Amino acid sequence: MRELFTKESDIQAMRQAGQLASEVLDHIAPHVQVGISTEEIDRLCHAYMRDVQKTIPAPLNYQPPGYPPFPKAICTSVNDVICHGIPSERILKSGDIVNIDITVITPSGYFGDTSRMFLVGEVSIMAKRLSQITFECMWLGIAQVKPGAQLGDIGHAIQSHAEKAGYSVVREYCGHGIGKVFHQDPQILHYGKPKTGDILEEGMTFTIEPMINAGKRDIRTMPDLWTVKTKDRSLSAQWEHTVLVTQNGVEVLTISQNCPEPPEIVKPQISRNTSIA
Repeated sequence: MRELFTKESDIQAMRQAGQLASEVLDHIAPHVQVGISTEEIDRLCHAYMRDVQKTIPAPLNYQPPGYPPFPKAICTSVNDVICHGIPSERILKSGDIVNIDITVITPSGYFGDTSRMFLVGEVSIMAKRLSQITFECMWLGIAQVKPGAQLGDIGHAIQSHAEKAGYSVVREYCGHGIGKVFHQDPQILHYGKPKTGDILEEGMTFTIEPMINAGKRDIRTMPDLWTVKTKDRSLSAQWEHTVLVTQNGVEVLTISQNCPEPPEIVKPQISRNTSIA
């Protein structure tokens, strides 16, 4: 299944969904400190969605084929957890890095999906660099998006930057189409060759969410069937935005007041054809 949003009402609804998802991260950011549990982060995010935004957390009880229902409202992936970390009693300590992944469903039924990295306390130079390079990878991928470009262009930009830095790209998980459905086509691989893959069309909405490992790309899945870790126990980082293919380029939908600005490395590429919602 694939949706193309050409009606202004649909596009505006996706802008709203993206902003709401990003605002959950704005809300939780001051709380991500040494001593908080990931379960408490989940509780605070869920309460904000439910009581303030009137949105629904898409991950809660989400159950694709072959998986148990996801038990929490958000994903919290700490240190060597690549993705889908389940909030728990784990207490964050100084030096930890954590990805918080938010997907909301608006009252009108549209999905907004975004994630950010948070650095807890005094973090190593290596961890800071991994997070920054991953952030740059996401934005370099976003900069490739325009009608007529191909999915391989996005993947190549991400893979090239990550591997130049000495890192590896997780291949088992990818970005995805999103709209009135959580996950749908196209699949957005974070590696690839230029001028290969599906051609991008105006009205497509999808996520770009590279998972970059400090070590090798190999993964291991935990017994809960959700939590995915690096096989070599190296650190992993991820950033995510939801984007819209516009007539002339790309619009980033998951933007809010305290969302981090695009990195300097990508600004020359995004100045003319990129819109920040």
